[in-house]
Amino acid sequence: MGNSAREACNEQKGRTIVRNLERRHFDAWYCATKEEACSLALKLIPEGASVSWGGSMTIRDIGLTEALKKGNYRVIDRDEARTEEEKKKAYLDAFDADFYLASVNALSEDGVLVNIDGNGNRVAAMAYGPRNVLLVAGLNKAAKTAEEAVSRARNVAAPMNQHRFDHKTPCMTTGTCENCLSPDCICNQILITRNASPKGRIKVILVGEELGF
Repeated sequence: MGNSAREACNEQKGRTIVRNLERRHFDAWYCATKEEACSLALKLIPEGASVSWGGSMTIRDIGLTEALKKGNYRVIDRDEARTEEEKKKAYLDAFDADFYLASVNALSEDGVLVNIDGNGNRVAAMAYGPRNVLLVAGLNKAAKTAEEAVSRARNVAAPMNQHRFDHKTPCMTTGTCENCLSPDCICNQILITRNASPKGRIKVILVGEELGF
């Protein structure tokens, strides 16, 4: 009974957020599980398309990057670069991709996306460049308001990602954002996306599971 009640509540909340995303000109869907999300994402990306992605745990955890590498797609993966020059080229080639994949650090219940970056390549690609941006996010990324979404990005997502990277910043000690100026800071660029422009360029798959940070 508990699980079914949780699933029903998640679906109700997820579909409400989807409607609000659509009101802001995003294409949006709700999937109950990560398996459904991966299947939907593969249906949205046509075979032969060029595809790249940012440093998202979510798209890896749902099996999407592995499926794309096994499929008929032109994958641009910076992690496969053998030299710094090849990595730089992969970063730049991503801006001309048919699809750019990522997650979000947070989103508000009324459909505003919040993303935070160190180098800025991920937020730059979300804002401009790739013909389509496909974002997959667990419901754990949802916050009540845009202001709370920014707070989540800085005080939850960023410290957790710093632990993943093992950087030496104040949040590694305190567990919350200290508004630092450290050379290892990954809170250098904050992108708030209120609307998708052009309409439908940014597509969001919201998943009723806890995914990523």
